[in-house]
Amino acid sequence: MTRAISLHDVSKAYTRGVRVVDRLSLDIRPGEFLVLLGPSGCGKSTVLRMIAGLEEITEGTLLLDGEEAGELLPSERNMAMVFQNFALYPNMTGRGNMSFPLRVENPNEDPRPRVDATARMLGIEDLLDRFPSQLSGGERQRVAMGRAIARHPSAFLMDEPLSNLDAKLRNHLRAEISALTRELGVTTVYVTHDQAEAMSLGDRVAVLRGGVLQQLGTPRMVYALPRNVFVAAFIGTPRINLLRGLVRAPLDGAMTISLGKQYLRLPEPLSLDHQLLRVQQGREVIVGLRSEAVRIAKPASARPGEVALTGLVEHVEFQGHEVLVHFNTGSQPAVVPDLEAPRPAARPSRRRRREGGPTVLGRLRERAGALRAGPVVVLDDPQESEPPSVEPRLPGDLVVRTTPDIDLRRGLQVPLLVDIAHLFVFDQHGERICPSPARLPDLDE
Repeated sequence: MTRAISLHDVSKAYTRGVRVVDRLSLDIRPGEFLVLLGPSGCGKSTVLRMIAGLEEITEGTLLLDGEEAGELLPSERNMAMVFQNFALYPNMTGRGNMSFPLRVENPNEDPRPRVDATARMLGIEDLLDRFPSQLSGGERQRVAMGRAIARHPSAFLMDEPLSNLDAKLRNHLRAEISALTRELGVTTVYVTHDQAEAMSLGDRVAVLRGGVLQQLGTPRMVYALPRNVFVAAFIGTPRINLLRGLVRAPLDGAMTISLGKQYLRLPEPLSLDHQLLRVQQGREVIVGLRSEAVRIAKPASARPGEVALTGLVEHVEFQGHEVLVHFNTGSQPAVVPDLEAPRPAARPSRRRRREGGPTVLGRLRERAGALRAGPVVVLDDPQESEPPSVEPRLPGDLVVRTTPDIDLRRGLQVPLLVDIAHLFVFDQHGERICPSPARLPDLDE
């Protein structure tokens, strides 16, 4: 029996009233594979633990199959959790670890048939008589998954189960988890900070930042129509190019977006999406271009909807099947904080507080601002040092994906063509202007 899980305005606060999860609402369908995605410290593991009953809910309601379950004990929820560190008993064999929760649940039932059937399903029959110290990381995780599956739970809760494994094994087990959960048809909530895992596993992806839900949708929708600049920057490899731009919409001329030393001329007649930019006349915006939206080609070979730029090659990354070229186009990058775990701010000294440093009220206001739903965009100032929580900067301001047969060297001036149909434009608060926000369905869809 699979289970529907609903969270309505759920919040979690620890000491001093700081909320690590803030008014989160999610409806997880029976049999669905939902991924909670976000940087470290965004509250996704806390959400999982509240569903499991390992954390108390400060505010809001948790429903299991439509019935309130916030007061139920973990043992009464019939959910199986797979942890990041495997959590196997070191003094028990694989069989002992898999049968232990079955013995606790029903002491009078022989657990061996269920353990053997699960071991055959996972192909781990030869691991049942070995202790965890005799198993590799991948084998331990298979035993941990077998322990969860043998219980026949109504939901799987997985807290970054592959993060301690090497890349090759992660890819292999990722495929196994996907096939296994589809075969069992059990509701699964999967926590990860790896967007590649999220995109390949999830039926839907919920992106969190600072305990606040940013976007919920299918992997394709979240990638193609990110709700804001944080989601756009967090989803996709390599990371989306974010450039500072200035909209110019004269009454008697073509609309352009200035990118510093160059500009993007929007094709006429303007599309419905581009017409929305008229109200941004004279305002700074953030331009988003994924690496596949730009190609290396001369203006004479431009296709309909492509406009020309030029770039100076600063760095070339050879990936085998593709090449990532870092260009300097004379643009100024826009940076999104909190893509990685934020560093705790140093406590101000008494002298600093006497000299007008942040007060207690001021620090609370800063904290509240950091947790708001809308992402903050940092527009680089060359005279200021880079904030500590901002992602490390790469050479150049534009990364383009191309084929390995193109030979480029540092210092070459190269013609580029930008596909305007794949242009993202965000306002200074990081909310998407273009494509039109109306093209994005509601969060619950």
